[in-house]
Amino acid sequence: MAEPFSLRDHLFNETRVRRLASLFGPAFDSEGFVRETVADFPDLQLKQRIARLADGLEVRLPQDFPAMAERIRDALPPPLDPTRTDDDFGEFIHAPFGVLIERHGMQHPDLALDLLEEVTQRFSMEFAIRPFLNRWPEETLSRMETWASHPNYHVRRLVSEGTRPRLPWGSKIDIDPLRPLPLLDRLHADPTRYVTRSVANHLNDITRRHPESVIGRLSDWAAEGRQDQAELRWMTAHALRGLVKAGHPGAIALLGYRTDADVTLSDLTLTPEEVRIGETAEIAFTLTATGEEPVIVDYKFDFLTPSGRVSPRHFKLIQTSLQPGKPRRLAKRHRFKGGATTFTLCPGAQRLRILVNGRELGTAILTLTL
Repeated sequence: MAEPFSLRDHLFNETRVRRLASLFGPAFDSEGFVRETVADFPDLQLKQRIARLADGLEVRLPQDFPAMAERIRDALPPPLDPTRTDDDFGEFIHAPFGVLIERHGMQHPDLALDLLEEVTQRFSMEFAIRPFLNRWPEETLSRMETWASHPNYHVRRLVSEGTRPRLPWGSKIDIDPLRPLPLLDRLHADPTRYVTRSVANHLNDITRRHPESVIGRLSDWAAEGRQDQAELRWMTAHALRGLVKAGHPGAIALLGYRTDADVTLSDLTLTPEEVRIGETAEIAFTLTATGEEPVIVDYKFDFLTPSGRVSPRHFKLIQTSLQPGKPRRLAKRHRFKGGATTFTLCPGAQRLRILVNGRELGTAILTLTL
């Protein structure tokens, strides 16, 4: 049987570690660095491997940050392909550079920010920039004002991604979540999807606390007309996805849908109504509208938790347009996956909710068994 895929082994293995060591030239203790770090890898998770690589580099580089920064700068490979516009995160093997800058550059913010600007063109420094936002907020935001017009789209993306309030894997930042909005005003019309996706994800983060600010910003951007209309529509939908799940009327209206749409639901069925964990059931129902009506149709399960509480889980179904007098039958097969690392299904009665433009139109009960 083939070994299961391991992301940590794919990103951090002896071949890649040797490639990292080779960047520092013949005088660098490559063999010792490779031998010591790779020997520790089996017991380390992905982020721990990044820290272990930084440890190995740290003891072999100057401890004085200006001298360390010079060695890192000299070791950097060529920048990532500037002709691409998306999905070019860079090689994770260069992530330890950010750890070293964070550890040793805090007392040299100008030099550290200079180096982060260069390194992020090889591998995104969205995690390493966040401690500088906390320690040197004004200096870092001032630098980001300049970076927002940088010719390299990786640097422009760092402005948005590095200041996200809820960056996955990222450390917490202390600045007001609305503070970076003027930077997003400049970035929203960027020609690269890599940047605009970050802007949309950033706005989605902000909606957790300031939904009206995000809706207002997106409305302003639409009025400005600086971004391609199709791209801005995509950004708007991506930025408001959390609010749409929550049924926020303003978000749904901005996307061109009505929460009070004259739509009715009938013939809701679950087949079968009792399902083993790991198996599938079909959800089917009919929607009828009195007039032409664009709709976002989602469904939600209120899953039981081991503690006996309820944990809602939201799922997309379809975005479509209903025609008057033409009932539309919709169906979706849902698999109740067992053994997920993020959520454990429990046997018992689970409530299904059908949502149209954020409004609940029907419910049913499905029973999960072992």
